[in-house]
Amino acid sequence: MYTPHRPLHAAFRLIAVATAATILCTNCRKPATPPERFVETEERPLTYPDYTDITCPYNIAPLNFKVMNPGQECIAELTGRHGTLTASSGRDGALRFPAPEWRSVMESHKGDSLTVRLYVKDRSGWRRLRPYKLRVAAEPIDRFLTYRLIEPGYIAFKQMGIYQRDLTGFDVRTLYETPEKHCVNCHNYQGHGTGRMMLHVRGNDAGTLICDGKDIAKLKFPEQIPHGATYPAWHPERRWLVFSSNSTNQSFHINHPEKIEVQDMASDLIFYNHDTRTARYILRTDSVLETFPHWAPDGRRLYFTAAHVPDAARLTEEERTAYFLSHYKELRYDIMYMDFDTSTQTFGQPRTLVNCSKEGKSASVARVSPDGRYLLYTLADYGQFHIWHRSADLWICNLQDSVPDPRPLAEANSKEADSYHSWSSNGRWIVFSSRRDDGSYTRPYFAYFNRKGHACKPFMLPVESPDDHILLLKSYNVPELTRDAAIFDKKTMEQAVTGLAPETVGFEATHAPYSAPCQEHH
Repeated sequence: MYTPHRPLHAAFRLIAVATAATILCTNCRKPATPPERFVETEERPLTYPDYTDITCPYNIAPLNFKVMNPGQECIAELTGRHGTLTASSGRDGALRFPAPEWRSVMESHKGDSLTVRLYVKDRSGWRRLRPYKLRVAAEPIDRFLTYRLIEPGYIAFKQMGIYQRDLTGFDVRTLYETPEKHCVNCHNYQGHGTGRMMLHVRGNDAGTLICDGKDIAKLKFPEQIPHGATYPAWHPERRWLVFSSNSTNQSFHINHPEKIEVQDMASDLIFYNHDTRTARYILRTDSVLETFPHWAPDGRRLYFTAAHVPDAARLTEEERTAYFLSHYKELRYDIMYMDFDTSTQTFGQPRTLVNCSKEGKSASVARVSPDGRYLLYTLADYGQFHIWHRSADLWICNLQDSVPDPRPLAEANSKEADSYHSWSSNGRWIVFSSRRDDGSYTRPYFAYFNRKGHACKPFMLPVESPDDHILLLKSYNVPELTRDAAIFDKKTMEQAVTGLAPETVGFEATHAPYSAPCQEHH
């Protein structure tokens, strides 16, 4: 059974209780039988969430929604070649589909489509709105989605948590929730499985948790890496991770629609070997900011983004802070890569794949599809923390082209920020964070990605009550898809955070970091 995310603030608890009582009173369902008499109209259905003319996986939870067209009650009829499904609303206009019947209809229509007809009743009688299609893809989506819930804007650490949702229904597991003055971030899995996982803990009980099977290690990175480990990337097969090591600063605009800006003031790449518990620098440069690493599926290439800031090399730490605060709109990141030799654990020369700065743009979070064919990334006007940038859109690049020819993933983008994304294990689905609903809260959206490299219209994470997204006063953050449920539960993670003493990672200085200028891709 679905349970709202907890703990909730007191004010929110009052809202939730009042809303639940209202639903109980007003939402008594009548038999969902379409009327025999109605007026046919071309009125466009207005629904929340918008599930009109989308492509969805057959194993997704019921797409419950609220009809916003004027009326006193509504009936939905989903009709396909292999069956029909109906649902009715009360005065709130909310339509909820029974889970067993939903699963049966979706299973029987894999690779097919359903026609959705909405009937709305007002004082003059019933009318039927313009029908639309619900396309059911033959390929499933990975069953589990892990994410963080956090206030959309904050100055100090507050209550936050890491949760995992079963996308076939509405069950949510709490993997970890923090007390005050405590932060968890950057949860990351290896290869769409949950056998190996990592999680950062900041503030009290700080450390990096590496979960390998049923073993948990809590790490502290050595003083030779003063900025520690930040954004992670598991090697696809081995117990290796690449991290960017970032010194970040969060600033708040007084009068600006984007509210918050996060700047990198120093950023390098480090390689961590969990077998030997050692770390070393891959790239360490004062004038280049390297961040957001990501492995190719075969583990033979590492992608990342980098900004060239030649003026920063001669600045003191105090001067760097002032410089980046005043020049944040000039920071633009390109997409880079380095080849990797598994036998020697060494990296080749860094090369430029997509020169975004040349076009006056900036890239972030470059991620390769599981088949190795496509690179999906976020592009905005400047910076690398695109979750607040209204100019942020998803872009795609075919890695099989001899010369990269990036293009916007136009079908998935909106006028608000579309940012952090991840692939499903079969490469047919992407999930990303979007502020398209209200400009303030990020919510997960899913889009089908076809074999020709194009996306279908995205749809919001389904919830049991259509109002759940509105009532939840938190932003979804870092959505990651996995095939399996997380191995560890909340209690185990709490014991690891508070009970394990941090183990200091050894520093390996045998491999000198590259400092040569990055070369263009050929």
